[in-house]
Amino acid sequence: MATPVLDIEALLVRVARGDEQAFARLYDLVAPRVYGLVRRVLRDPSHAEEVAQEVLVEVWRRAPQYDPERGTPTAWIFTIAHRRAVDRARSEQAAADRTLRIGIQAIDTPYDTVADEVATRLERRQVRSCLDGLTELQRQAVTLAYFQGNTYPQVAEMLGAPLPTIKSRMRDGLARLRDCLTTGAAA
Repeated sequence: MATPVLDIEALLVRVARGDEQAFARLYDLVAPRVYGLVRRVLRDPSHAEEVAQEVLVEVWRRAPQYDPERGTPTAWIFTIAHRRAVDRARSEQAAADRTLRIGIQAIDTPYDTVADEVATRLERRQVRSCLDGLTELQRQAVTLAYFQGNTYPQVAEMLGAPLPTIKSRMRDGLARLRDCLTTGAAA
């Protein structure tokens, strides 16, 4: 049962003026066809219902923008419906692709917490062993600056040594620490 275009166009003009009764009549005339169009694009009935409702709300809001010289009112409404349905389909596909990518990444990058913990403990043990190879002032300066987060002037004050001496000890201590850690001499 085809609805005359003039009836829908007249209803749309009234809807543009905020006539709720005209919108209710327009809704009754086009909602089943809007749903059918959206359903063919989305396939999921609940998503199609949701998008069809969004389309009809958009028709209510955008009714003043309808231009009869650019096409029939049903063509305008179905264009809105098709665009909304395609946008939803693309959005759902993008979400599915994202989920798949994340799932594949999780499979491709296994994480072994036991192995990681063992490696961390071995590294700590090696750092402690290498720190033991430094002079007392070097070890204290490096520990205060790098493990406790103090600045060089704070380290100088804490150790009661001049700042240039602390800088020198830090430089020498870090060089020895680097050599020890790269060669694994203390391991």
